[in-house]
Amino acid sequence: MFPDIAYLDWITGRPAQAEFDLGSSDLHRAPPEPGSVVPPALSAAPTPETTVEAQLAELYGVAPENVLVTAGATHANVLAAATAVSKAQERAETDEDAESATDETRRVLVEKPGYEPLLATPDGLGATVDRFRRPAEEVPLEPERVAAATVEDTALVTVTNRHNPSGRRTGRDVLAEITRQVGDMGAELLVDEVYAPFDSEAGDGPFGGPTAARLPNTVVTNSLTKFLGFGDLRIGWLVADADFVARARSVNHHFVPVAEPSRRLARRALAEADRLAAESRERIRTNRQVLAEFVASRDELGGRVEPGCPYAFLRHESVGGDALAEAAWDEGVLVVPGRFFDDPDAVRVGACRDPATVRAGLDRLGGVLDALE
Repeated sequence: MFPDIAYLDWITGRPAQAEFDLGSSDLHRAPPEPGSVVPPALSAAPTPETTVEAQLAELYGVAPENVLVTAGATHANVLAAATAVSKAQERAETDEDAESATDETRRVLVEKPGYEPLLATPDGLGATVDRFRRPAEEVPLEPERVAAATVEDTALVTVTNRHNPSGRRTGRDVLAEITRQVGDMGAELLVDEVYAPFDSEAGDGPFGGPTAARLPNTVVTNSLTKFLGFGDLRIGWLVADADFVARARSVNHHFVPVAEPSRRLARRALAEADRLAAESRERIRTNRQVLAEFVASRDELGGRVEPGCPYAFLRHESVGGDALAEAAWDEGVLVVPGRFFDDPDAVRVGACRDPATVRAGLDRLGGVLDALE
């Protein structure tokens, strides 16, 4: 059965309770006014006469049949895992020894350190979850490590780009090499791209960020939550080849549909994507600089604030992640213990709220660090 997801159990309710939220990693926008469901950032925007699928297809350079709209990125990741595992099982059952194949467990390979739900979901689907390690020094995604850990029964390889929790970005050329390798083993590559657009300047690709879309054997997922800041809309998507999307659409009958009001507001957000993305990048520029200066000023903290990234995975020289997070919480500051990302010695610090809150929160966190000495 589906296991508990300790991180989600722990984080639920904490951002609202914290005086200074340095734990959330989404660029949250102002909520609707009382009695309204429309976020202020979308209140003056018209609703275009198109579909979310068509808008996303244009952004990713694919056809609408390559897009499945979901109730958030988590929903998209669940569908990607369920679809890949079921496809692999069906392929195995067409082999000569079908009875033996039915008894085998499909395998899902996930990066380490990594985001807990990406492990818990395939586990809940009955797959065996294997891990490959991203080296501690700068946590690069290395194709040879992925290839060495991929086996005959691997149905899906899962990575994040930007990496969660470190913020490290991987180039499309590296992802292309990985998808070639895992494809040779009959597996799919899932790239969770919710942080891909995070940068101080716009680049090529959807929302100004890189994407692995259109690579063979590759599924990418994203949502309106992290970069554009509309988490309450619960709109996400996956982009893949048409056969995979068709199968995922069938699997989705076992899950909840996307609410039509959310779709309508998503059409507004996607139509205004350039404006909204520019606003998000302005916040990232400001907050990333503040975070980088804070980390540079604290000799007791180790870790790297990646270029263009407003969150970081940091370690204290003498205090573990839980102890640091608890001390910060006692002073009204939310940071996330690294045990939820496979590293109990670290914490994830997010400079994603409005700049005034981030500055004040880091000042308070500095006081916490001083007290620990």
